[in-house]
Amino acid sequence: MPWNEPGGNGNQQDPWTGKKRGSDNGADELMKKLNQSLGKLLKSGGGGSGNDNNPDVNKTLILIGIAVFLTIWLFTGLYMVDARQQALVMRFGAYQETTNAGLHWHWPYPIETTEVIDVEQNRTTQDRSTMLTKDENIVDIAVSVQYKVNDAEAYAFNVSNVDSNDSTGTLYQVMRGATREVVGRNDMDFILREGREQIAVNIQELMQKVLDGYKAGLKIIKVNLTYAEAPDKVKDAFDDANRAREDANRFKNEAETYAKKVVPEASGKAARLVEEANASKQEAIAKAEGEGARFLQLNTEYRKAPDVTRERLYMETMETVLSNSRKVIVDTNATNNMLYLPLDQMMNSKVAAPATDASKTATHVNSTAAPAADANTAATPNAEARVPADMPPPNNAGTRSGRGDVNSVREGR
Repeated sequence: MPWNEPGGNGNQQDPWTGKKRGSDNGADELMKKLNQSLGKLLKSGGGGSGNDNNPDVNKTLILIGIAVFLTIWLFTGLYMVDARQQALVMRFGAYQETTNAGLHWHWPYPIETTEVIDVEQNRTTQDRSTMLTKDENIVDIAVSVQYKVNDAEAYAFNVSNVDSNDSTGTLYQVMRGATREVVGRNDMDFILREGREQIAVNIQELMQKVLDGYKAGLKIIKVNLTYAEAPDKVKDAFDDANRAREDANRFKNEAETYAKKVVPEASGKAARLVEEANASKQEAIAKAEGEGARFLQLNTEYRKAPDVTRERLYMETMETVLSNSRKVIVDTNATNNMLYLPLDQMMNSKVAAPATDASKTATHVNSTAAPAADANTAATPNAEARVPADMPPPNNAGTRSGRGDVNSVREGR
C-alpha cells in the first residue's frame, strides 16, 4: 500500500525514515525544534515545557528570529569607499558597477561582493639585468617604474596578475621588454652618458603604449634609469676610456676658452699696429714733404747769396753735430789762460743720457739729409749732405788750415 494511502487508524508510513507517523505532522515537529533552538538562543523567559506545546508562540519567535537575522544580513551590505579608492560590485562573480567615494550598499554575501582598489597610490616595481646594445656591447642596467591604477575595472578584469613583481607579472614583463627594446636601439656610449634621461622617457612611452593595448588600467607615472654601467669584467677598461674622453673634452674646452681670449687681443693688437703704421706713414710723408719744401726754399736763398747761405748751413750742421758730443776740444795755440771744464755736468749727462739719444740724433740727421740726396746733390751719410755739391766752402774754411780745423773737430767727435 502506498505511503500516503489513507488507513483506518490514521497511521501513515514515513517515506524517508520508514517510521510510522503520529498525530502531529512533520512541519509541527520541525517548528518545535526551531522554537527550542531560538528559545535557547534568545534566552526566552517563558521557555520550558509550557511553550513547547504552544504553536502560536513558536511561530512568533521564529519570525522574530528570521527578521533579526535578515536585518543583520542586510546591514552587512553597507560599505564605505575612501576618496582615494574605487569599489567594484560583483553579483555572483559578474561585474555590475563601479562606485566612488562615499557610503554605499549592495546585496550582502553571497549575492553580491565588492573589491576596493586604491586608485591614487603610487606603486613601484623595478628590474636589473644585462642587455645588448645597438653596437653589440653589453650594459648592466637597472630600471625603476612608478605607476598607479587609473581604471579599476580594467585593472581587475582585463589582465591577470598585472602588477606582480615576479617574472609572471604582466607589468614586469612589459617593463623588461620595453627596456630591452629601447636599449637595443641605442649605442652604449649614449646610454651610459648623455642619453640616460632620453632612454628613461622612451621606456616610459613604450610601456604606456603596450599597457594601453592590453587595457590593463595602469598609468606609468615615471621611469628612472637608476643604474647603467658596463659589466664588472670590463668596467676598468671602460673607466679608462671615459677618463680619456673627459680629458679630451676638457682640453678642447680649455683651447676654445684660450682662443676666445687670445683672438680678440691679437685682433686688437693687429688693428693698433696697422693704425700706428698708417700714422707713421703719414708722419714720414709729411716730414719728407716739409724737408723737400725747406730744401727748395734753401736752394732759392742759396742762389741769391751762396756764401752767406753756405756759412749758415755749415754752422747749423756743426751745432747739430756737436750739441750731443761729450768731448772737449782744446786749442793748443791759444793763450795760457786757465780753462774751466764742467766735469760734474759732463759726468751727469753721460750717466743720465740714454743710448737712444744718439740713435735718434743720427736718424734725424740722416732723415734731413735724404731730401738733398733726392735732389741730385752730393749725398753723404754725414751732416754735410745738406750743402749742395757746387757750393763753395765758407771763407773761414777755404784755407788748408781752416779745413784742418774742421777735420780735427770731426776726428775728435
